[in-house]
Amino acid sequence: MNTVTGYGTNYVSVNRQRYEHSILIFPQAPVVLWPVSSFDALIPENFDILVTFSSEFRIEVIIFGTGSRLRFVHPQMINALLRQRIGIEAMSFQAACRTYNILMMEERKVMLALLIEKP
Repeated sequence: MNTVTGYGTNYVSVNRQRYEHSILIFPQAPVVLWPVSSFDALIPENFDILVTFSSEFRIEVIIFGTGSRLRFVHPQMINALLRQRIGIEAMSFQAACRTYNILMMEERKVMLALLIEKP
């Protein structure tokens, strides 16, 4: 099971392996690079990728770690997710990591999309 084992300002550790770029984490699948470098650079296609993975892994909810502070994307960015009835919850980076670990341990069908911004 992929568990967040640590995090800091510009990194996250999954099963003690450190990542310094945006990633997608699933309970029982390899960690995937998410080609997003900043919140301001997000485009709808970044979230369309999440639809593909959600279908493949039957994800019910996506936890979106938005960085050091909570930010919300425009609803048009996540239309594809909403059409597929996939929930997405925006949280600060730290809250997202903690919430993912809890839901993963409860065996929920969850994905963690972490935005790790480059300075």
